[in-house]
Amino acid sequence: MMPADNHTFFAPMTYILTGIPGTKESHVWISILLCLMYVVALFGNSLLLFIILTERSLHEPMYLFVSMLAAADLLLSTMTVPKMLAVFWFRAGEISFAACLTQMFFIHVSFLAESAILLAMAFDRYVAICDPLRYTIILSNSVIRKIGLAVVTRSFCVIFPIIFLVKQLKFCRTNLTPHTYCEHLAIAWLSCDDITVSVRYGIAMSIFVIGLDAVLIAVSYGLILRAVFRLPSKDARLKALHTCSSQLCVILMFYTPAFFPIFAHRFGHIIPGYILSLLTNLYVLIPPMSNPIIYGVTTKEILKLLINVFHRWCRRSSLLS
Repeated sequence: MMPADNHTFFAPMTYILTGIPGTKESHVWISILLCLMYVVALFGNSLLLFIILTERSLHEPMYLFVSMLAAADLLLSTMTVPKMLAVFWFRAGEISFAACLTQMFFIHVSFLAESAILLAMAFDRYVAICDPLRYTIILSNSVIRKIGLAVVTRSFCVIFPIIFLVKQLKFCRTNLTPHTYCEHLAIAWLSCDDITVSVRYGIAMSIFVIGLDAVLIAVSYGLILRAVFRLPSKDARLKALHTCSSQLCVILMFYTPAFFPIFAHRFGHIIPGYILSLLTNLYVLIPPMSNPIIYGVTTKEILKLLINVFHRWCRRSSLLS
């Protein structure tokens, strides 16, 4: 569909994702980087999920939350990267309006789910360190299931209004969007309607959902640190800090690249478009790629099982050859 007259409203059948503006000469190199990051994310999270779900010794709250995070990472990266690569490699930027809304929904749902899972993981570490005697009582299997259900329900309920708001908009400008995937405000800005409600809802979601999660995580780790430094033994303090180190790295890798694009979209006139587009592409890949690496390297139990899996694969390969 070609751009329409400014006074003619139309219901867009398709959108054209044009990629990252101002970087056409670098599309090949950017796509190779994104592809490598996606392969690492796909392989790492799938392996992490497989190990946790098949190894009974890892059926504990902390590892079950890690498996939830891995599932959310797989959803987030798989909903975005294949279309990104199609845009870069084959100029296949066309996407139907329904597919665009579906992609938008699952991207935002998985993003909110990750934030909620990180909050649950912070609570898990708080209970493990501050109230260890009641750990198995507070975080029983039924409670873990309820937390998982709450994560999915909250994400759905918060994101559904965004899809509804976009679906009600009237479009009269163009169906070209300078992105590699469908993002809420990027599509809303193409409308000729007043999008104040969409913008305010997006800001409210950023502050009262993502921001509140970040604040509660910070409070949890503040209480954890206070409890850790009250421990009498230096070895006990170091052991407690080690159990939190991987999660702190994951939290920083998630919120640091996430908050910048969220608020940069509201003040996009200050930042060059190609930088903003690059950041929005990276923030859906950096956490999914880094999380399995961080947990695989820093968590002794997972690292041991990963080594065993690779040994079995190597032994099987040698027998076949």
